Amino acid sequence: MSADSGVVVISVDAMGGDRGPAAVVAGIAASAAKNPALYFIVHGDQAQLRPLIDARGIAARCTICHADDVVSMHDKPSQVLRSGRATSMWSAIESVRNHEATVAVSCGNTGALMAVSMIRLRKLPGVNRPAIACLWPSRNPSGFNVMLDVGADIKADAPDLMQYALMGTSYARNGLGLTRPRIGLLNVGTEEHKGRAELKIAHEMIAAAAEAGQFDYVGFIEGGDLPSDQVDVIVTDGFTGNIALKTGEGTAKQIADFLSESLRSTWRSKLGALLAMGALKRLKARIDPRRVNGGVFLGLNGTVVKSHGSADATGIAAAIGLASQLAQSGFQDRLAARVASVPQTGQDAPATADKGENKS
Repeated sequence: MSADSGVVVISVDAMGGDRGPAAVVAGIAASAAKNPALYFIVHGDQAQLRPLIDARGIAARCTICHADDVVSMHDKPSQVLRSGRATSMWSAIESVRNHEATVAVSCGNTGALMAVSMIRLRKLPGVNRPAIACLWPSRNPSGFNVMLDVGADIKADAPDLMQYALMGTSYARNGLGLTRPRIGLLNVGTEEHKGRAELKIAHEMIAAAAEAGQFDYVGFIEGGDLPSDQVDVIVTDGFTGNIALKTGEGTAKQIADFLSESLRSTWRSKLGALLAMGALKRLKARIDPRRVNGGVFLGLNGTVVKSHGSADATGIAAAIGLASQLAQSGFQDRLAARVASVPQTGQDAPATADKGENKS
C-alpha cells in the first residue's frame, strides 16, 4: 500500500490475547466497518485465521501472515528474544520495522512485546527506558488524563521519572492539544517529605525543568487525583502504574455490575431503570474501560499499541481505533522528533522538525 493511497496499514498480532483469535478478528471487523481507510496484516495461524476472516467478510481488507508459534502470557521476555522469531508477536513487529505497516497492535504478553519492540524497532536516541502511556478517564475538558508508565518496566529511577514527565508532556501537547500540560508525580502523599528517595529527587528535577519544558508542575499527587481535573499528566513507575490501571478497570467493572444488580432487584427498580435508560447508557459508556483500551509505547523508533490481554472485540476495536488515529495524524513522527531531543535539551524539539508538525 502506498502512502499516497490514503490507506493506513495496521499490523495485528491475532494470537496473543486471552480470548483467542476469534475476538481479535471480530475487533478487526468492527474497526474495518467504521474506517474504510484501514487495511490489516494479520499475523498468526493461517488455518485458524482464514475461516474467521472469511466468515466476517473482511478478506479483501486483510493479508494473513502465517506464524507457527504464539507468545504465551507465561513466557519470559528473555525466552521470547532467544526463540520467538516464529511467533505472531515477532512477525507483527517485523511488519512495522520493514515499513509494511504503520503501527502494530497486540494483546499479548506485555514484557515480551516491549522486549521484542525494543530489539527490533530500537529505542529513540537519548531514551533510557521506554514507557507505556495510557489515557485515564478524568474530569478534564478533554475527558482524559495521560498516565505513564503503566507497565513497560517495573523500575524507574529519578532521571527516568523526569524523562517520563517530558515524554508525557509531548504526548499531552500533541495528542490532547494542551499547550501547557500540568504534570503530577504519583506518591503516597502530597507533602514534600513523603515518598522514596528517587521520588524526592525526581520531584526536584521535574520542578526545575518545568519552565524550559513548557509545562506546569503541580507536585506530588495521590491516587485519588488520577481521575481529577487537577492534573493532565500522571508520572509514576511501571509497577505502580500497572497496579493503578488494573485496579481502576476492576473498580469500574464492579460498579457497573453492582448497579446492574440493584436495578434488577425489584419491579420498582426495573421501572426506574427503564425511565432512566438514556442516562444509564451514558454512564455505562463513560465508565466502560474497553473504550480507552490500548497503551502506546513511547520512546521507540516505531508505533506499538498494547491492548489488554483480556480484551474482547470491543476493546480490541478501541485499541485499533487508537492505532489508526495515531497513524492517520502522523502523531508518532512528531512525537519521535520531540522525544529524541528531550534528553539533550530538556524540552520539545522545534516545530519544524517534521513537516506539518503541530506547533502547540
